[in-house]
Amino acid sequence: MMVTVMNVTKPVLAALVAASLPVAGAAAPATNGAALDPLVRTFATCTGRLSALMEHQWLMGLDGSEYTQKRRNQMATLLEAVMRPGTGPQVLALRIEAKFALAQLFSRMTFGRDAQDVAWAANRVEVELAACDGLLLG
Repeated sequence: MMVTVMNVTKPVLAALVAASLPVAGAAAPATNGAALDPLVRTFATCTGRLSALMEHQWLMGLDGSEYTQKRRNQMATLLEAVMRPGTGPQVLALRIEAKFALAQLFSRMTFGRDAQDVAWAANRVEVELAACDGLLLG
């Protein structure tokens, strides 16, 4: 049974909720991210978000993908520096979940028909990426 809320399916709603959580205080996803250090979760989430931004820039023909790739690589380096051995699958799952969640917001922002929803999605994208940008120097 598929539950819809305002024409949004439950999986999409879950992704949107996950994307709207603050980076440092994000709830642990179904991948058992709770077992990971909060810094690992933060860097993994931001790496996924920057991957989504880079992909969006490529797909939409927007400038800045090279710069985004550099920032994503910097975030991935920070992530690798704080990961414990054996946590790779959990960390990868967090990255993928964060990428998917932000990609959903990009989709709503780019292709949405409701001006309020488009504005909300654009604001969420800005807030989520700003939280990650604040973690990088330069």
